Amino acid sequence: MDVTLTDRYVEAVVRTIPERQRADVARELHAAIADQLDARVEGGESGDAAEREVLTELGDPDRLAAEYADRPLQLIGPRYYLVWKRLLVLLLWIVPICAAAGVALAQMLAGATAGGVVGAVIPVVLSVIVHTCFWVTLVFAVIERTGGAAPDAGRWTPDRLPEPRASGARASDLIGGLVWIALLAAAIVWDLARGFVFTGGAWTSFLNPALGPGGVVVLIAMMLAELALTALAFRAGRWTVGLAVANAVLAVVSASILLWMLGAGLLVNPALYDLAVASGAGVDLPRVIAGLTGFTIVGVAVWDAVDGFLKARRAAGAGAR
Repeated sequence: MDVTLTDRYVEAVVRTIPERQRADVARELHAAIADQLDARVEGGESGDAAEREVLTELGDPDRLAAEYADRPLQLIGPRYYLVWKRLLVLLLWIVPICAAAGVALAQMLAGATAGGVVGAVIPVVLSVIVHTCFWVTLVFAVIERTGGAAPDAGRWTPDRLPEPRASGARASDLIGGLVWIALLAAAIVWDLARGFVFTGGAWTSFLNPALGPGGVVVLIAMMLAELALTALAFRAGRWTVGLAVANAVLAVVSASILLWMLGAGLLVNPALYDLAVASGAGVDLPRVIAGLTGFTIVGVAVWDAVDGFLKARRAAGAGAR
């Protein structure tokens, strides 16, 4: 018996669908093709030409098989796309940053140079980004094809609308900044006068007493400059791109001054190192404290700079409404 184009087409369709559906799909498809062929032949087309046209209109048999099997032909379909995107974006904001922070801190404590720290962080961050994208996508691709329920895949309701976020230009932000600076300034003065670290039966300051009044003035001046930017934002009614740029510059300058003080031995009290050596601690405490302090300085500066641009962006979005 000769094998027709229709037979070959139907065979190509049913070979990739579940076996329990194959017989029914084959009968349905043969009947549908036969009906269309009869209509075309009655319209004057030749049998061979009509058969070829009908199969051409039906399209790729693999695509038709996917429709019969209700199988998606995309990696992540529209049903789960938004959940996949939100989760992936959230993880890409968190996981690579945490990995970079951990590797950088470990390298600093191990005595690596700045170039060594960067050289160790970059490949780890790239690897983490690739793995995060791959595994999250793989999980959702499996869910897509097995019919499982994706997290947060239920029906959307207005209850899911995000809460409005502050632009940082309210009176409460200005007052909060003033109170925070007052507390920090008082803590600095208290630390240098009485100390915050209790060791050897006495209180020892964390900051180096050699910092002196001049160093304290510099630290307080940097905090006042931060407060001044908040006051300007409050006066303007919102954070602008210009204020965000000024805030980023201030963060870089402040971090540079603090890192210079740290490197020059003016920031952390050397007496803490002496106490650790006297106690027989089996760690390189100067390197540990310097690494942790430097890492904190850089982290706070980066966050402060990014936060300013986020506030400016939110304020611009609110102004456009």
